[in-house]
Amino acid sequence: MAGSNRNERLYLYGKRSIEERLKAAPESVRRVILEHGGARVQEIAGLARSRKVPLELMPATQFRALTRGIHSQGVAAEVDEFAYADLDDVLDSGEKPILIMLDRINDPQNLGSILRTCACLGSFCVVLPKHESVDVTEAALKVACGAENYVPVCLVSSLSVAVDKARRSGYWIAVTVVEGGNDPRREASMNFPLALIIGSEGEGVRSGLLKDADYRFTLPMRGAALSLNAAISTGIFCYEAASQRADYENKT
Repeated sequence: MAGSNRNERLYLYGKRSIEERLKAAPESVRRVILEHGGARVQEIAGLARSRKVPLELMPATQFRALTRGIHSQGVAAEVDEFAYADLDDVLDSGEKPILIMLDRINDPQNLGSILRTCACLGSFCVVLPKHESVDVTEAALKVACGAENYVPVCLVSSLSVAVDKARRSGYWIAVTVVEGGNDPRREASMNFPLALIIGSEGEGVRSGLLKDADYRFTLPMRGAALSLNAAISTGIFCYEAASQRADYENKT
């Protein structure tokens, strides 16, 4: 992945995140840090050695200061700044992943959960705007548990421009709305290749993006009059999109 982030240095915490990074992109790991006197993480240490990544045993007090109380399982890793993918490269690749475009999502935990869902389902790409949006931060990476290694994330100057590029590349554009849209499971099928725009829980998708959409989708709520948060609703939409894509590919 190419590009740069607003972060200069990142740390990963916990066995799963670090193990996945060492497997997928060991060249991005500057060092793996183990807490002295903490639980030994032999698998991580062995993996780091096999990938020729420096290992450091750090005194407990220094390690806890580094991790700032984050639950780390006694292991951390200093890694390169997150490298964003280029949307033009994704669109030109021929793979046509489902694009998940996030409009005004500001919670890093939601972003981390969305990345993890997309990684599990496969062949997704997440698109973030530079403004009014969360970055791929340490908090997001902790929740993602290594998913960032398997999902390209694009950082764009404007979602409207990104939508236009996707449309010119043959994508259908869909937005999610709280009410007034079709149920993608029963009332309207998804078309592929698909770009799906997800808005924030409080504000939804901005009006300019709504006007550009080919379809509007809504999840019917038959229970309490509450709203799902962005990560949960995105997970449901992504699962449905992955299922329908599989059916679509089987027919073509």
